[in-house]
Amino acid sequence: MPELPEVQTTVNGLRDHIVGLTVKDAWSNYDSPYYKGSETIKDPLFFKYFRSTVHGKKVISVERRAKNILINVTGGKTILVHMKMTGHLLYGLYKFNKSETAEIKRDPWEPISPSGLKDPYNRRVRFVITFTNGKHMALSDTRRFAKVTLVDTRTVHESEHLIGVGPEPLDDAFTFFKFNERIDLRPTGKIKLVLLDQNIIAGIGNIYADESLWRAGIHPLRTVNSLTSTERKLVFRAIKHTLSHGIDFGGDSMSDYRNVMGERGKFQDEHMAYQRTGEKCGKPRCSGTIIRIVVGGRGTHLCDTHQINPAS
Repeated sequence: MPELPEVQTTVNGLRDHIVGLTVKDAWSNYDSPYYKGSETIKDPLFFKYFRSTVHGKKVISVERRAKNILINVTGGKTILVHMKMTGHLLYGLYKFNKSETAEIKRDPWEPISPSGLKDPYNRRVRFVITFTNGKHMALSDTRRFAKVTLVDTRTVHESEHLIGVGPEPLDDAFTFFKFNERIDLRPTGKIKLVLLDQNIIAGIGNIYADESLWRAGIHPLRTVNSLTSTERKLVFRAIKHTLSHGIDFGGDSMSDYRNVMGERGKFQDEHMAYQRTGEKCGKPRCSGTIIRIVVGGRGTHLCDTHQINPAS
C-alpha cells in the first residue's frame, strides 16, 4: 500500500501537471454491489453525480492528508483519492479503445505517452478524468480497493474520510513533545503497531515502520511504556529521516506503486531491513542478520543483534 512518501510523490507530480487544467469528462468501470449506496464512485449513482459535478471544474490545488490525495477544484469541491493497496494515479495521454475483444474490454484505456505508462503495473485502469487539454489522469488499481469520492472543500478535514486522523509526522509542528503525546495514547501497545495506527500518527505503513525502527535500533515488539526518553528520541528522529528519505527517492516501488509518469520510485534500493530477510545487517560494526517475524499479522523485518527486545 502506498505510504506517506509515495502519496506525497504522487501529489508533487500532480501539482506539476494538472493544476490549472479543466475537467472535460470522467469515466469509471467500478461497480460493486458491496458499495451500493456509498458516497464513492464505486456506486454508479454516486459516480453519475460525481461526473456531472466535476464537469467544467478547474483544478486549483493538490494536497496530501495522511495517505489521501486531495484535488481541490473550483465550485468548492475536493476529489479525494485513497490509493489503498494497489492503486496509483497516472498522468498522460491515453486512447479509449472501443474494441469488443475480451482483453480490451478488461483494459480499454491504451497508454500513448509518456512511455512509463506502458509499464505492466500500470494496467487495470478503473477511473479516468479527461482534461480539456486532451490529457488524462488515470487510476490504475489491480485489486479494486482504491477509494475516490467528492466532498466539500470547506469541510473535507472534518469529513468521515479524514476525521480522527493523527498529526503529520513531517510537519514542523510535529515536535518530540507531540510525538510522545501521541504514542502515550497507547502505553501498552507494541511500538510497531502504534506507528501503524493512523489515528496516532498519519502516513506510516509497514515499510517505513520497519525501516524507522531498524534505524532507531528498537525492537518492534517493545511496548511504548518500556521505551526510555533516549529511545523515544531515536524513534522520533528515525521516522522524520526515513519518511523524508522516501520522498527524496520518489517512493518505494517494490510492489505496484508508480509515480504519475508511470515510473518506479527508488526507495526499495535503500532498504536496510524491509524484505531483506537472511541478509547481513547494514549497520556499521553490527554482525547481525535481518530476520522476519509477524507483529499484529504484519510481516516485520529487523536485525537480530542491534534490535534486541529486553523483555524476551
